[in-house]
Amino acid sequence: MNFIKKSWPGLLLCLAIAVPSFLLGKLFPIIGGPIIAIIIGMVAALFIKDKSKFESGIRFTSKKILQYAVILLGFGLNLSVVLKTGKQSLPIIVVTIAASLIIALIIHKLMRIPSKISTLIGVGSSICGGSAIAAAASVIDASDEEVAQSISVVFFFNVLAAIIFPTLGMWLGFSSTSGEAFGIFAGTAINDTSSVTAAAATWDSMFKLGSATLDKAVTVKLTRTLAIIPITLVLAFLVAKKKRNAGEMEGMKINMKSIFPFFIVYFVLASIITTIATGFGVPSSVFTPFKELSKFFIVLAMSAIGLNTNIIKLVKTGGKPIVLGFCCWVAIIVTSLALQHVLAIW
Repeated sequence: MNFIKKSWPGLLLCLAIAVPSFLLGKLFPIIGGPIIAIIIGMVAALFIKDKSKFESGIRFTSKKILQYAVILLGFGLNLSVVLKTGKQSLPIIVVTIAASLIIALIIHKLMRIPSKISTLIGVGSSICGGSAIAAAASVIDASDEEVAQSISVVFFFNVLAAIIFPTLGMWLGFSSTSGEAFGIFAGTAINDTSSVTAAAATWDSMFKLGSATLDKAVTVKLTRTLAIIPITLVLAFLVAKKKRNAGEMEGMKINMKSIFPFFIVYFVLASIITTIATGFGVPSSVFTPFKELSKFFIVLAMSAIGLNTNIIKLVKTGGKPIVLGFCCWVAIIVTSLALQHVLAIW
């Protein structure tokens, strides 16, 4: 009861931003609800002189609701379908993720970009955009400004990808009689589902392929989403190690329960439930409301993150993260193209 009393103003404020942002995201899917919510939240924050009464609700929304969004994302994953049709693209997925994370580490060292921003941009670029950033941010305890900056950078390149990938695909000579090659390319080299969908659907429309490209691209994208599990666990291990070392120096013990990302366990359980249920003949459409709620929760969390972000500071410090995002994006594109070429020869 005390939680509701303290948090309802902040929760209501976040909802007031999230609902129109979610609806606008439906109208403009290339931009998407999350980035709209961040922008509205940052602008709204400029006009709120005293945020103290909103702080509890905003904090809960930016941290806990973000984790609930990742858990609900699991209901969109039928593991048997993903593993069956994703085997072909798995080598490309693994190597592109590795390439992005390595580039993020190198650029972090060279340009002295804060480690948490580098981690979030590397993970977001290589796996699945906002969902991966949400999962990683919860584990490494990133600030709202770090999350907002990372989301903004990743979504910027998402918009570019959705616009230029069909033309790039034609220039690179992808088959126009089959959507498979371009579907794999879009699914591995674009990180956000909305942008993957936009690029693949455009390719289908250009060459009258029905939904062949879209089906392939989305399946590859869902396979990439599974990488949230090992990446998050590795990050949790690294955070635990760092805190343990600090604890030893200060004579403290680290509570592993507070470090282990249990929401990832629930994400896996949600995926298993979906897989078992559909295996017994339950229509996949039954889980659509959970997937929609996951998307809304991400928008809701981004509205809170926007409210906690200084837009002026974000613009002033945005140069280096954009360079990092660009380098990760190029690394993923080049790696995806090179591996497709190698695998085609084999």
